[in-house]
Amino acid sequence: MRVALAFLVSMAASVGFIGAYQLDAGTQWLALSLSIALGSLGAGLAWWSRRLMPQESSEEARPTLAPPPEEERETAETFEAGRRGIRRRGLLGGLLAAAVGALGLGTVWPARSLGPPPSSGFRQTGWREGVHLIDETGRRIGIDTLDFGGVVTVFPEGRDPAADDQVVLMRIPLEDLDLPEGRANWTPDGYVAFSKVCTHAGCPVGLYQDVGYLLLCPCHQATFDVVQGAVPVFGPAPRELPQLPLRADRDGLLLAAGDFSGPVGPDRWRLGEVKDGDA
Repeated sequence: MRVALAFLVSMAASVGFIGAYQLDAGTQWLALSLSIALGSLGAGLAWWSRRLMPQESSEEARPTLAPPPEEERETAETFEAGRRGIRRRGLLGGLLAAAVGALGLGTVWPARSLGPPPSSGFRQTGWREGVHLIDETGRRIGIDTLDFGGVVTVFPEGRDPAADDQVVLMRIPLEDLDLPEGRANWTPDGYVAFSKVCTHAGCPVGLYQDVGYLLLCPCHQATFDVVQGAVPVFGPAPRELPQLPLRADRDGLLLAAGDFSGPVGPDRWRLGEVKDGDA
């Protein structure tokens, strides 16, 4: 009875560990529930092993004659008791498997935290057709906000700032731009926007060099050529920064004309998804 109870307590504590983790209850509750799960499982195994392997030995001389009826009856009763014990061991074995399974699930559950960072897949962000560009103060960005050579970090209006929503916005003379085919109408009055998340390690690409139109990542010195579509020209970045298509409304305010041209951030943030060029 106490063996089964120990396995049940271990299962309950493992479930409690998962609940404490989901609710972010703190390390104290995590440690308590995990220690109860492990302790109960260990106690149940110890008690069960003592029943399976008796700690005493005995020997009896083998009779040379046929056993009397009383011994035959006792032997039959012993076999029957053993059969009942086997049935009980089957139940305890099932409880043991369930307890170990629950404990295993509880211990691997925190591995979910190692999944992709901020957004759901980084193929869809907060940018949509018609979303206004705002700066960190919440002010909308208009055609006259920046002079040529100016730069500002912008976010989608109406959305809590997220890592994959950050955009670096620059204003460059149209005649200097040499963007990939199909992006000619993405740069109203010379405004050009790219994701601020480096495609190497996810650091913010926050340094802009107006002379030469270069964006630099301070973490590992990845450098991107803005006028060529933010392609990497130096450092470890494996691909270009995704570009955000822009347009201007009748009031001269800048809006997104859609989502980014590609997935945001490093490729490892999208484990299990189809990468560019594989589709």
